[in-house]
Amino acid sequence: MGEFLPDYLIREQAAVGALVVFGVLRIIGAALAYERGWRIPVVEKLFIGAAVLYCMPQLFDVLTHMYGARGAGAELEGKAAGCAIALFCAPILGHRLGFE
Repeated sequence: MGEFLPDYLIREQAAVGALVVFGVLRIIGAALAYERGWRIPVVEKLFIGAAVLYCMPQLFDVLTHMYGARGAGAELEGKAAGCAIALFCAPILGHRLGFE
């Protein structure tokens, strides 16, 4: 029998990955927006859309394979939590850095 990772490990790995990816990209996006004179609300909406696209494969798995998507559900929860935390905290850091 194959060994499986527990759900909490899958969830934590997905959350940390999404947190790092979207946190760093959101700060870089704020710096570019500041440099080029773009409006920050537009950048925020773009990153929310990117977060939805980032979570879409697991959402598709959960919706189409309800009975066998245990790992996909945990990964979806982790990605959604990581994206939400990153997109909430990154503007605070961007403001402290003077980009917003």
